[in-house]
Amino acid sequence: MSLNEIADQLVAAGKGIMAADRPSPAFNQLLEEEGIPVDESAYRNWSELLFKTPNLNEYVSGIIMTDEQTRLRDSNGDSLIEQVIQRGMIPGVSPFKGMVVLAGSEGETVGSGLDGLRERLAEYAAMGVGFSKWRAAFQIGPRTPSYYAIEANAYVMAQVAALSQEAGIAPIVEPEVMLVGDHTIERCFQVTEWVLSRAFEALYLHRVDLEGTLVKASMVLSGSECARQADVDTVAEQTVKVFRRQIPAAIPGIVFLSGGQSDFHATAHLNAMNANFDLPWKLSFSYARALQREPMALWGNRAENVPAAQAALLHRAKMNGLASLGLWTEALEREAVAP
Repeated sequence: MSLNEIADQLVAAGKGIMAADRPSPAFNQLLEEEGIPVDESAYRNWSELLFKTPNLNEYVSGIIMTDEQTRLRDSNGDSLIEQVIQRGMIPGVSPFKGMVVLAGSEGETVGSGLDGLRERLAEYAAMGVGFSKWRAAFQIGPRTPSYYAIEANAYVMAQVAALSQEAGIAPIVEPEVMLVGDHTIERCFQVTEWVLSRAFEALYLHRVDLEGTLVKASMVLSGSECARQADVDTVAEQTVKVFRRQIPAAIPGIVFLSGGQSDFHATAHLNAMNANFDLPWKLSFSYARALQREPMALWGNRAENVPAAQAALLHRAKMNGLASLGLWTEALEREAVAP
């Protein structure tokens, strides 16, 4: 497939992406925080539960995996990445190696992992990986994000995008403006506009083919600690407004991160944008916790709970698939979920 064909398939009507790229150490820490027992098989078992959920491909077009997951085998010894492909979904990979402090900054970060990336991407392509995802994270504060941090992250994201396309892998660039803070929605709009502007300038300078690229974006939201929380319609309006200003129509689609929103709000905001606006790109989802929070709680690292957890995952994927078409309603959330 061409880069444009991969990008188009990832945002096919009624479908989105599942982000499953939490590294095993962070995953085990999350289980402990949630009071779920941790054992040596937990990461494999959880990955297997997600990737092998029956009928998931009806609403999920691709799955973002860690390097470890691309090499994992299930309890029967079969390759998980091969099963993702067989089930009609496109495997993706997050090839970065974590955030590091940006030298000379006030604690701001940049993604690491450029060393040897060309060779690793070629290996991923040979394994059947169709897309990559690279994250930058910007914290809103009195003096952040700085111009320096925005420029440094834009350069790295664009370099990864260019290397991905060289390997025949469609890149997803993820310039996340973080939810944590007491900032207003107006301040979030201002920062988001700045970040997107510099990201697309860098993509242009790195000769990235926009038709073969997706954006994983955060929504324009009030900070989690802000006393004045914007309503669903305002979030949709402001998010679409900033995208129209800064994201070229050549981009096939924008997939949202949930960024700490509740499952309900992640779905409601996405639906409001698709239901109320005529857009030049497809708007869909690339959720992690907003798809997996409830399934993980049901699972509890117990084999007998896998069917119920998979049913809950399929339900959340269906709700967000409908939201990507502007067809979700609150009434649908009350549908019974049976294993």
